[in-house]
Amino acid sequence: MCGIVGLFLKDRTLEPELGRLTAAMLHEMRGRGPDSAGFAVYTPADEGASKICLVTRNSSLDWTEVCRRLEAVLSSAVALRVLDDHAVLTTRGDGGTARKWLIDNVPDATVLSQGESVEIYKGVGDPDLIAERLKLAELTGTHAIGHTRMATESAVTIAGSHPFSTGMDTCLVHNGSLSNHNRLRETLKRHGERFQTENDTEVAAAYLSWRMKSGDTLSAALERALEDLDGFYTFVVGTRDGFAVLRDPIACKPAVMAETDEWVGFGSEFRALAALPGIDNARIWEPAPATVYAWSRS
Repeated sequence: MCGIVGLFLKDRTLEPELGRLTAAMLHEMRGRGPDSAGFAVYTPADEGASKICLVTRNSSLDWTEVCRRLEAVLSSAVALRVLDDHAVLTTRGDGGTARKWLIDNVPDATVLSQGESVEIYKGVGDPDLIAERLKLAELTGTHAIGHTRMATESAVTIAGSHPFSTGMDTCLVHNGSLSNHNRLRETLKRHGERFQTENDTEVAAAYLSWRMKSGDTLSAALERALEDLDGFYTFVVGTRDGFAVLRDPIACKPAVMAETDEWVGFGSEFRALAALPGIDNARIWEPAPATVYAWSRS
């Protein structure tokens, strides 16, 4: 089951509305995934600064102490912003080093994302309640992706919820299942990718991160994915400046897209798009199998 949404804003005057519109889209997908939900929001980047988003499994975790220890590792100041059980750490130190240290040294937290622009938030339970608790409607930005999960093959946990991100500013939501993710996980580990869950979607996210670190554009990485990923899937992907959609060659998972001069939207069902401004005049279509659809702010 599961429901996925994505919204890419072309019109910068809509950026203050990004969170509200994404929350409305996610609301329509709650029936497809009542177990847990998550969302990634891309905000205008602060050049040279890295944001690391985490969620804790331990309410007594001392974020201030975590920041103090991380500052010693990075030899750089770390700013802290806490939202419920999430924290966003911002530093001008090396973001990749910070992510690795946090994974290795803060076992009571899961690192959700790292980059100049992306922020990821997740929770277990009703997607509407998660969006309200984590103040999705108040967030601003340039583009966002979201996911509501029905866990049919694994436990319902925050760590296992989508979106997943293993590389800088790159994240992914997924409806479907990969059949070769265990073998691919081992290959990616040999290339330096780090994993925190057994979820196949984390493998897909790591695959795209690896391909883009190797020099591929987002579109080229997704083209390669058609050769290297075995299974049935619909992906919605975000990068710092980009947004893309890909369905596998069979395309058995539902998907609908719409585009106007102001935005591009994606939903597992049309009702996720129905409340977007100007939808009556949008071009609406079902994305074709094995076809990459991509947009960039540049």
